[in-house]
Formats: sequence, structure tokens, C-alpha cells
Amino acid sequence: MLDAISCTGLVKRYGSFALDHVDLTVPRGQVVGVVGSNGAGKTTAIKIVLGLVRADAGDVRVLGESVTAGLPRGVSARMGVVLDTCAFPPTCRVADVGAIGAAMYDAWDAGAFARLASDAGLDADKRVSQLSRGMGMRLSLAFALAHAPELLVLDEPTAGLDPIAREDMLDVLRAFMEGGDRAILMASHITTDLEKIADEVVCMDAGRVAFALPKDDICDRAGVARCRQADVPAVAAAEDLFAGEGPLVRRHGYSVDVLVPDRVAFARRFPDVVCDAASIEEYMALTLRGERA
Repeated sequence: MLDAISCTGLVKRYGSFALDHVDLTVPRGQVVGVVGSNGAGKTTAIKIVLGLVRADAGDVRVLGESVTAGLPRGVSARMGVVLDTCAFPPTCRVADVGAIGAAMYDAWDAGAFARLASDAGLDADKRVSQLSRGMGMRLSLAFALAHAPELLVLDEPTAGLDPIAREDMLDVLRAFMEGGDRAILMASHITTDLEKIADEVVCMDAGRVAFALPKDDICDRAGVARCRQADVPAVAAAEDLFAGEGPLVRRHGYSVDVLVPDRVAFARRFPDVVCDAASIEEYMALTLRGERA
């Protein structure tokens, strides 16, 4: 089965910023989360995938079709998109948004849109200008889902939402993935959301991919050892635990956080050192900002 998204060697230059030979793959049946600081290149990569920006070099394929020169209509009809702001005019009513979808997509399912809108508490007569940010994002998601897409591309869909609204949106995304051969590409600063739904995490930094790992390798296998300064030399000497490299560390006064690839193996070797499960946020911070011990 072809990957839902396959990007190879993407290059895009904007003044002093460059997307530098980025590879990004979204297999069918998986949710791939993209993380990184502001300006890391996440949104640029997504715009290239959507055909909104043309790459200077590299190859982009979405749902088996080349989009290097733009997104073919046949591909756009098979994907749904949710950006970080509601894209509909403020004067539109929710019912009008449904009419727009019916005009755009041959596969539009008015019943599915009405059900998704109702589940989100969206009244058909409400205008976009009257919706909260959370309601606006749920409207965008209902629109994206109501033509039975095979792929969702989401850019900060839960940013600014309260915890309940975020969980509601994640539930909708989980239901979408029950199809088995669908896929989601989701860029987010809210790493706790990705911990709940992502299969793989891609971290970008300064236009490059810093790491691309299964989420389980980060949250279930890796750890952060809470060391004293005096512990660091012995930990750093255990090269087999760190693939022959010095461990990545961040110093906090008298304590040192150490990124551990396998916390179970670490605990066997250093039973007196506390080693917590890593979060995506901690793994990213130590990878991008840590120093070699």
C-alpha cells in the first residue's frame, strides 16, 4: 500500500530560512505528529504538501500522486485540511458552510456534516463570527471530514482550546482512524495531544529533521535520568547505553537531566538513580538543547 504522504529531499528557501533536504513519510494507518519550535519549518513543509508552496527541490507525493507542481484536484478531493484558524467568512452560517461543501465535493455527505456539527454543539443558524475558537475548529474539522477523506492534514488544530475541547477533537480523530487505511499528518505545539494519538513523531529544527521516531520509542522506551552532578561521569562512561556517544544532558544547578534511550536497561545499571519516562517535550528539549556529557 502506497504511503499517504511521501516527501523526499524537500528544499525551500525564504531569505535567511531554508527547509533543508527534509524527508517526511506518513504511512496509511498511522498518525504522524510534527513538533518543533516556531520557525522550525513545520508549516512550510505542510504548505508544500498541500500544494500551496512549491519546493525549490525534492519530490512530494500525496495519495500516490505527484504534487511537486501543485495539488491535483483529484487529490484535494480525497483529503481534508484543518489549519490553525477557521477559514470561513465571518458572516457564514454553519448551514452555509455545509452548502459550500456540497458545491465543492462530489462525495459530500450532508448527513455526516450535520451529525458532526450537532455532536460539536454547532447550531445550523450560528454565524462563524459568533463561534468560539474551539467551535470554529470543530466546524473546520466537520467540513474536512464530511466528504470521506483518506487523509487529514492538520496544522495546530488544538492550539488555544481548553482541555475538554481538545479531548473532544482527539476523539473525533480517533474515530476517523478506525478505517484502518486512513492517515493523519498533524503539526502541533501541544505535545501531550500527540502523546495520546500519534504513532510517530517527527521533530524539526531550523529547517531540518532532528529526529523521526515511533512515539513508543520516546514515551514508553526512553527516559530522563535525574542525576546529581557526581553521578554524571559514571553514567557517561556507560557508552553501551548511549550507542557509543556521550549522553545528552541539561544541567539545572546541582542536578542534571540525562536523556536515556532505554530506561529499563539504565535502571539495571544504575538502580539508585531515578529515571522517569520521557515525554515528547522533554525528549525534544534534550535532543535540541542538550549538550554531550
